[in-house]
Amino acid sequence: MPDPATIQTVTLGTTGPVVPALGIGTWAWGDSLFWNYGKDYGAEDVQAAFQAALEGGINFFDTAEIYGLGDSEKLLGQFMQSASQPVMIATKYFPLPWRFSSQAVADALTASLKRLQVSRVALYQVHAPLTLLLSQKSLMNALADEVQQGRIQAIGVSNYSAQQMREAHAYLAKRGIPLAVNQVQYSLLHRHIETNGILEAARELGITILAYSPLAQGLLTGKYTVENYQKPSGARSLAPQFSKQRLAKLEPVIQTLQAIGNQYDRTPAQVALNWLIAQGNVVPIPGAKNARQAAQNAGALGWQLGEQERAQIDQATQAWKS
Repeated sequence: MPDPATIQTVTLGTTGPVVPALGIGTWAWGDSLFWNYGKDYGAEDVQAAFQAALEGGINFFDTAEIYGLGDSEKLLGQFMQSASQPVMIATKYFPLPWRFSSQAVADALTASLKRLQVSRVALYQVHAPLTLLLSQKSLMNALADEVQQGRIQAIGVSNYSAQQMREAHAYLAKRGIPLAVNQVQYSLLHRHIETNGILEAARELGITILAYSPLAQGLLTGKYTVENYQKPSGARSLAPQFSKQRLAKLEPVIQTLQAIGNQYDRTPAQVALNWLIAQGNVVPIPGAKNARQAAQNAGALGWQLGEQERAQIDQATQAWKS
């Protein structure tokens, strides 16, 4: 486990809460559609993951009202009751078509807070850039109201393009509130934000990137190889990136991560996560379905790759930029 004194931290946005430079994503907690919750693992497993994360210095958890149709938030709410330290929660509002007023935003937040058994959350994010009946301006103003009422500490968005992020930032700026976060897919095998303007705009505006799927749904762990080929469980079994052909293309990347990891006594996953942290103002939020995975995630904190090693990894994954 990392030494608490050496754990890197990040301020979300310019004035948001300070969190560890790595969080835990809880999509898999309570979700039986994509992740086989209730079959391959259950509540005891994810509670053990929660506890192992805290023991490893990670007290920042990302969830959403639609994860497990509210069950992810409920589980977190239950686990926090016995936590011996403060826990920081990020959750998300989904702009469903019938949510067409500021009151709908307030009601959704109220429901999330009830499931989480808290009076406020560190970060409240818009899950997707959908503007059907509620405009972006009205949505951002509704969120700004909640900051002023003290129910959320910081505002974030998710899956927003560079332009959509700039618009949301501008609306909030008129209220004197910074946009703290854009949560997007970012990993060594999904580096599009480096070339499509999202990372550039985030750095310009002081917006933190929360990187979901930072291990490419397990591909960067080294678990899935051509030699020991096994299909992942759940919906991932249908994903083309887990085919033997795609795994063969991935082998040089895994070998690079393993070679560098051996120098630090770290796993390929820990190296991949540390590389993301090293990009600056990026907080990876890998999932963890059990204590072992949460402890492995925590091992990405408390140390830093050298500049030469970061460049080596960067070069090995150039093909995944476009």
